[in-house]
Amino acid sequence: MSILFKIMETKKEEIAQLKRERGLSSLKEGARAQKPPLSFQKAIVRSGKLSVIGELKKASPSKGVLKADFNLSFLADQYAKAGIQALSVLTDVSYFQGDLSYLKIAKEITHLPVLRKDFLIDEHQIYEAREAGADAILLIVAMLSLEQLKELQQLAQELSMTVLVEVHDFKELETALKADVKLMGINNRNLNDFSVDLQTSLQLMKKCPPGLPVVSESGIFTRADAQLLKKDGASAILVGEAFMTAPNIEAAVKALMPLES
Repeated sequence: MSILFKIMETKKEEIAQLKRERGLSSLKEGARAQKPPLSFQKAIVRSGKLSVIGELKKASPSKGVLKADFNLSFLADQYAKAGIQALSVLTDVSYFQGDLSYLKIAKEITHLPVLRKDFLIDEHQIYEAREAGADAILLIVAMLSLEQLKELQQLAQELSMTVLVEVHDFKELETALKADVKLMGINNRNLNDFSVDLQTSLQLMKKCPPGLPVVSESGIFTRADAQLLKKDGASAILVGEAFMTAPNIEAAVKALMPLES
């Protein structure tokens, strides 16, 4: 059984609980009571520059605990001081030791747009994300049918959230393009076996239409990695492990950022 399948089963249980405890009307009301979201896409798509999305991630299924002393407020502040353009916040509890409350905390400290990084497969989770302060959400093509992808993307856009649609192979890319995505994420990590290869981004970007912004995710550790991705067309990079395992996050971000950014 792949880790993605296990996560999917866990999410179904969480959604069932969310439906019992809140219900759709309550979540809709909570989502619509929030201030309008910041534009995640405008923050990271900058002409001629590579943007950096810093990830707040305590742990992962493949590497275990990445940051034992996970002080969310301190880490978010370090990211802001380093000059990143946006934040990715893990909200999954079971596999990444995240929490939904992290979204508003990170946003209040940094005043940056925040992406809810989780495994979203149902409309209840989309309203929940907006209620919790998310400016953007992640939709993983490997977990969704084309119709689900279209429906969830449309719902998020109706709530004025940016949607980062994630793929990690050519077949998923074809599906994403059929959904008329506005922001493409290419995950260099295979979600079934967790192997990582930057060639995934380099190859899939060649198949993306001109003008479609691309975020390269995972396996990015050096300035050379960042420069290579920028050269081949990435608008932004999403980096978690390299920053979470660094002794000084602010210094790590500055060391990785392309000089012209």
